[in-house]
Amino acid sequence: MRELLDKIESRQQLVLETADQLREQIARLAEQLAAAEDTLKRLQITRETILELAAEDETGPPEALPPGYCAILAAIETAGEGLRAKDVCRALGLGTEARHTEGTRAKLKRLVSRGILTEPEPGLFTLTNPAPATPEANSS
Repeated sequence: MRELLDKIESRQQLVLETADQLREQIARLAEQLAAAEDTLKRLQITRETILELAAEDETGPPEALPPGYCAILAAIETAGEGLRAKDVCRALGLGTEARHTEGTRAKLKRLVSRGILTEPEPGLFTLTNPAPATPEANSS
């Protein structure tokens, strides 16, 4: 009888440890899900803002950009500062191996050539900010 109770206690301890590990995994996954949902919300807001601004400027929506380019623009806009190719890869959840960063760098360079991004220093990419028309400049 004692042997059977020891087996039950051993099994109970094992299941308890498994349950604790699963709770920890659930907590980590919940944090990751919350972060992903937050990023998704920010990207949606960024996309809507870009579409609104494009409609105001009558420049048309940035849908003409190939897939992946809008996400790059959103990542740079969300950062609020210049990013390097590796930083963009991280923001997009891509790997930071050379194959990822070089592909992203090529896309960033294409956006620079289209005048959508600028490269104020080698390897640092920022959004192009058109100079706003000021009332003082128009009245002169």
